[in-house]
Amino acid sequence: MVTREYPPEVYGGAGVHVAELVAALRPTTDVVVRCFGMPRDEDDVHAYLVPPQLASANPALATLGVDLQIAQDVGGADLVHSHTWYANGAGHLAKLLHGIPHVVTAHSLEPLRPWKAEQLGGGYRISSEIERTAFESADAVIAVSHGMRADILRCYPAIDPAKVRVVHNGIDLERWHPVDEPEIVRGFGIDPTRPSVIFVGRITRQKGLPYLLAAAQRLAPEVQLILCAGAPDTPEILAEVQAGVTALQAERTGVIWIDRLLSQPELAALLSASTTFVCPSVYEPLGIVNLEAMACGLPVVGTATGGIPEVVADGVTGRLVPIVQVDDGTGVPVDPEQFIADLAAALSAVVADPAAARLMGIAGRRRAEAEFSWASIAERTHAIYAELVDAAATQANPEK
Repeated sequence: MVTREYPPEVYGGAGVHVAELVAALRPTTDVVVRCFGMPRDEDDVHAYLVPPQLASANPALATLGVDLQIAQDVGGADLVHSHTWYANGAGHLAKLLHGIPHVVTAHSLEPLRPWKAEQLGGGYRISSEIERTAFESADAVIAVSHGMRADILRCYPAIDPAKVRVVHNGIDLERWHPVDEPEIVRGFGIDPTRPSVIFVGRITRQKGLPYLLAAAQRLAPEVQLILCAGAPDTPEILAEVQAGVTALQAERTGVIWIDRLLSQPELAALLSASTTFVCPSVYEPLGIVNLEAMACGLPVVGTATGGIPEVVADGVTGRLVPIVQVDDGTGVPVDPEQFIADLAAALSAVVADPAAARLMGIAGRRRAEAEFSWASIAERTHAIYAELVDAAATQANPEK
């Protein structure tokens, strides 16, 4: 398993996915993890740092420096499975070097994240080429939603559709469940007796945070807005969010911004104490945070884009906010003001009826239990591995 993120260095949904998938696979599969960053204490987990010669290079080149080390060390494996473009290069090179199948899980797509050029400069062209090459050459591509599968085939038409399988993200239902920890909640300056809307995500263009800040101006004055938002892509997007939060705090009380990485118990407490979760993303292949909120018994108000409609049952486990998006890869709404108005209206409707919100939260928990367990996801993933390894063995020894 090749990945940039692995505990404790996790900042996004891909890292959560890999950690949970590895744990669920290990009872049936010999899994060795090769990740970026500082050494880990876990058995069969090996971490790699950027070579000193590339420490000040463009991040895309620094990533390749790690990928080369990992590709060399994959030798001896029956199969390599990579996650995100950061690790796709290592997976593709390992496939070529060692003659083994390569599986890619698509958590996002570079052509649908053009704002990454703000962060990587010319490195965005490199990251895009790495992803394209890896996806088109992979033996199987796992999409985390049907919406993501459609995006993959649209962005990379050279891929054989039969190679693209859908295996949804999952949720650890034992760790994520409703909890009652009012002291933790109050410790962040949140009043658990007031209605609240909570956002959890990185500060990046795809998460739609500026639209949420604009919509929050239209919420009833007693509604709190809790922003668990950090890891900004660029200083520019951070400055934009800072300005929006400052302006909102000048207009209303109960605007709480938590910019540090929360522990799982802290986040579960904040989710459980909120009235609704909001996912205003303009690009979201699935959204593990939506599943975390549902597992904690929270309704989800999310944009009707990407894989979100495969998670949120409109009117049952939350509300879907309609959006018509510009067809240029950015995903921005054609009519931003209409999207902001629709987002505000959906949030207002949910927080105005706490009893109905609780019923949607209960339904969301049941949906998470029924459809998004990691055990079933690991079983489907293992079946793909077995199919590819058997096919590789047959090709190597056709007489057998």
